Amino acid sequence: QVQLVESGGGLVQPGGSLRLSCAASGSIFSIYTMGWYRQAPGKQRELVARITSGGSTNYTDSVKGRFTISRDNAKKAVYLQMNSLKPEDTAVYYCNRHPPRVTSWGQGTQVTVSS
Repeated sequence: QVQLVESGGGLVQPGGSLRLSCAASGSIFSIYTMGWYRQAPGKQRELVARITSGGSTNYTDSVKGRFTISRDNAKKAVYLQMNSLKPEDTAVYYCNRHPPRVTSWGQGTQVTVSS
C-alpha cells in the first residue's frame, strides 16, 4: 500500500510563492509518473502538473511558466514550486500517481491566495 502526505500550503498574497511537498511510502515510488492535482470550490479536480520517472514534465496551460514540479526519488518525494500566485490558484492541492490510484488520495493541503 502507498501513503501520500502533502504539506506546505497556506495563505499567501497574490504574486507570492509557496513550495508544496509530498512524502510517499512504497519501495517502487521511483517507477511511477507522479502528479499534483487541485480542486477549487465548486470545481472538478484537475491535474496541474506531472513528472515521469525520468523527469519529463507537463503542466496545464494556466500554470505554465509559474509552477515547477520536481521529484527526489531517494527521498520518495515530489515537490511543486508555485510562483506568481493568483487568486484563481486557490484550491486544495493533492499529489498522486498519474493516472491516479483511487485508494491513494490523501487529505491534501490548502492553498489560499488572497489580499
